[in-house]
Amino acid sequence: MTGSEPRIGAVILAAGLGSRFGQAAKMLAPYAGRPMVRRAAEAALASRAGPVVAVLGAHAEAVRAALAGLDLTLVENRDPAAGLSASLRLGLAALPPETEAAVVLLGDMPRIGPAHIDALIAAYTEATPRPSAVVPVSDGRRGNPVLLDLARLGADLAALTGDHGAGPILKRRGDVLELPADPAVIFDVDTPEALGG
Repeated sequence: MTGSEPRIGAVILAAGLGSRFGQAAKMLAPYAGRPMVRRAAEAALASRAGPVVAVLGAHAEAVRAALAGLDLTLVENRDPAAGLSASLRLGLAALPPETEAAVVLLGDMPRIGPAHIDALIAAYTEATPRPSAVVPVSDGRRGNPVLLDLARLGADLAALTGDHGAGPILKRRGDVLELPADPAVIFDVDTPEALGG
């Protein structure tokens, strides 16, 4: 990154219990030959974002092993039942203090590639004024990953509770930039059957 570009990190949320997935560790389910969580990490590492933080929780040791050898900062949510908000706060807190924005990825969205992340970053850096968030939209639906401006959203993000991410905050704001995207941004895996989709 050049000195004039904002510092944009990435946070991968991979702590969830995956209760609708059954007994297996959802993040480790293979998609196109690689564990879903590793695909998410490789996409983030190949993008313009950095550093990349992965938040582990349920099945932490197995997920850690699936991410072995990658240049990640790993943090652990020791109470994954506390929900997505706790993992998001932990992940953002692990980024360097000078980080201006963060791309938040979900570990169960295996079709996301570096181009999706870079499109969010490009839209953010080119916008005047900068938005509080950049959200991909496909088929009229907001999807993931999302880019969050930490200065504008920091207080709201710190106050998040329960099993949701930044979605409720972004619904209330008028300075969210929506970015047209392909259907990968609304494809996630909640059940083993979805892996075939």
